[in-house]
Amino acid sequence: MAESCLLYYITDRTAFAADEPSRRRRLLEKISEAARAGVDYIQLREKDLPIRDLESLAREAVNTICEARKLATDHSPPATALLINSRTDIALAVQADGVHLRSTDLSPQKAIAIWTKCVEAKCGAGAPARANSPQQPLIAVSCHSPEEVAQAAASPATFAVFAPVFEKKNARPAGINLLHEACQKDIPVLALGGVTLANAHTCLEAGAAGIAAIRLFQESNIAEVVKRLRSNS
Repeated sequence: MAESCLLYYITDRTAFAADEPSRRRRLLEKISEAARAGVDYIQLREKDLPIRDLESLAREAVNTICEARKLATDHSPPATALLINSRTDIALAVQADGVHLRSTDLSPQKAIAIWTKCVEAKCGAGAPARANSPQQPLIAVSCHSPEEVAQAAASPATFAVFAPVFEKKNARPAGINLLHEACQKDIPVLALGGVTLANAHTCLEAGAAGIAAIRLFQESNIAEVVKRLRSNS
């Protein structure tokens, strides 16, 4: 079982039943709540947004997390990292901490090569922001089988997100046994898909380094969720 449960909040502003400005406001409130509660990573996953709108929201998310960091004390949890779903260019432009890559996206090696080249060369529009981006990005990789986790382990990825463990619409759940097999690979594996406070401990017992979720964080008091998940680790 992981000594300290890693936590990954994946955003979905469309779950907030309201107009678009209200959705953005509610999402940024949740991002702030997650950062203050000590969630390790947040993935901005608003796939339906046009690029310009996604970049704008990503900048607001970065600023929101920075504000949470300013309020941190010596006793506060480590700073939350922001990853942008699929878009290395936007992650660079807004000074995010890294990217989350799906199986259909570019490889972790390619993402790091692009990142390093742009940071070192301060290239293109948004050069000041890129110059201030981390030298080495965090790279999360979506995986759906132990074989894909093994591929991630052989790459420069930071961690793998294995899904769906328990449930996902129109997808067959992998189950605890395959999660356990995936967790034997040489990379931290986070469990995603139908994870709740009631079943999270089974993922950790299977070897998961942490929990990734949308609803578990977004529909709950995040500080309480963090407390209960880490009490299981």
